[in-house]
Amino acid sequence: MARINDNYLKLKAGYLFPEIGRRVTAFSNANPDAKIIRMGIGDVTEPLPPAIIEAMHKAVDEMAKRETFRGYGPEQGYAFLRDAIAKNEYAARNCEVHADEIFVSDGSKCDTGNILDILAPGKENVIAVGDPVYPVYVDTNVMAGHTGQSNAKGEYEGIVYLPMTAENGFKASLPTRKVDVIYLCFPNNPTGAVIDRGALTEWVLYAKENDAIILYDAAYEAYISVDDIPHSIYEIPGAREVAIEFRSCSKNAGFTGTRCAWTVVPKALMGTNEKGEKVELHKLWMRRHTTKFNGVPYIIQRGAEAIYSDQGKQQVADLIAFYMQNAAIIRSTFTSLGMEVYGGIHAPYVWVKTPSAPGSSNRIDSWGMFDKMLRECHVVITPGSGFGASGEGYFRVSAFNSRANVEEAMQRIRTKFQ
Repeated sequence: MARINDNYLKLKAGYLFPEIGRRVTAFSNANPDAKIIRMGIGDVTEPLPPAIIEAMHKAVDEMAKRETFRGYGPEQGYAFLRDAIAKNEYAARNCEVHADEIFVSDGSKCDTGNILDILAPGKENVIAVGDPVYPVYVDTNVMAGHTGQSNAKGEYEGIVYLPMTAENGFKASLPTRKVDVIYLCFPNNPTGAVIDRGALTEWVLYAKENDAIILYDAAYEAYISVDDIPHSIYEIPGAREVAIEFRSCSKNAGFTGTRCAWTVVPKALMGTNEKGEKVELHKLWMRRHTTKFNGVPYIIQRGAEAIYSDQGKQQVADLIAFYMQNAAIIRSTFTSLGMEVYGGIHAPYVWVKTPSAPGSSNRIDSWGMFDKMLRECHVVITPGSGFGASGEGYFRVSAFNSRANVEEAMQRIRTKFQ
């Protein structure tokens, strides 16, 4: 009989979003007339911008003719897209990122998990994550055997948890011990917090001083609305020597259903082998990427290229503005109800502290708030504890929805909580 990967058995609880889906399905089956508004999972709702659709249609027509048909493309991504990304996302911000350091993929979620393939197996690296945090970071490290068992709080032995709380502005402090791999996500999922240039510089300096690698998830950078907050870690001097950056077309241009993203692995970034010799991580990721991935479809990459046309830039900006208007409505609603509200300014997520239970000074716990919202308002939110122990007592509300749904959901919530 085949031997399994026992590390999967350490994952005591189900992945957060399938568990939400299970509870919603059970409620829906029991209450078939309930009109449920989903504001939990961060999936976009609005159509792809016209410039992107036009580019995809043109690419489909190309596939219908022998002279313009495309078969297998380059696994790393077509040059036309990598060049557009390098020019518009990095050169425009005075970042040194070369097109051949960009790897086009089908999602940042995939890449933040797959990147572990090029790091030492087992527990040789000390992993640090913010808390609360996007669950994929922790779960994939468990699957890869980088941790021990979990405790009663759901924290895994071997991971250094960096609390992100209201007291520190939901920005983790530097580790008090040496770590080897650091996950940073800004604008943050789930709290919506951002990091300023000075604080990000401190992380880069820490990584340089401790020979650590920063895995920087900037999937929501397009929602940053002021100039003094960095969109890329490569805006910080020295970051090329310590950081891998993950970016996505999903949340800015609506590619959740079409799948296109990219990862930057600078050639200056080094790790060490078992002999202590330095090795370029770029070469390792190139080998992994080209071996295990056949590339994003040509049609999708042409659509992604259109993000950078004049029409595409304006249409994407309009799309982001639409979702941020939703976020403003959500923030205003919970603020008016006297709840503590965070995020929703430079990110499409609003992070809210749970209120006290009726007739009690004790706050409702995160899953209790989830059940209350579903049962009484027929609105789905995300329980904060699903993102880590420090997320207990909070819930996340996604601004990805139609305006009509957002307004109706907020009206239901005002009615129940006033």
